Amino acid sequence: MAAVRGHGNRTTELKLIAVFRAYGITGWRRSQRIVGKPDFVFRRERIALFVDGCFWHGCKRHLRMPVGNRGYWRKKLARNVARDSATTRELKKAGWRVVRVWEHSLRKPGKVAERLKSLLSDCSE
Repeated sequence: MAAVRGHGNRTTELKLIAVFRAYGITGWRRSQRIVGKPDFVFRRERIALFVDGCFWHGCKRHLRMPVGNRGYWRKKLARNVARDSATTRELKKAGWRVVRVWEHSLRKPGKVAERLKSLLSDCSE
């Protein structure tokens, strides 16, 4: 687990960047200093986008709990989920739209791109 990176992860963030480029989605920024450190920010539209890995964020469909030290992992993942919820609430209170994309949804990049384009066009109207 020590080898898992906090950002720049190939299965999540870098894959979503490829989706942005392939579908012509522009206006995103990374490493912006706002609450919760979203993976991507669309400042003009005030959209904070998080790409949640299925393991680290407790995906109900794909989470495979490690066999060893289950008590630790249950607590750790529960804290992650609680932190995600608190971050979402705080950002919404500050006037941001929060979008969470699951790692498994990146298997269908067209669907993800259409959802994002729809949200971005709603903001520009």
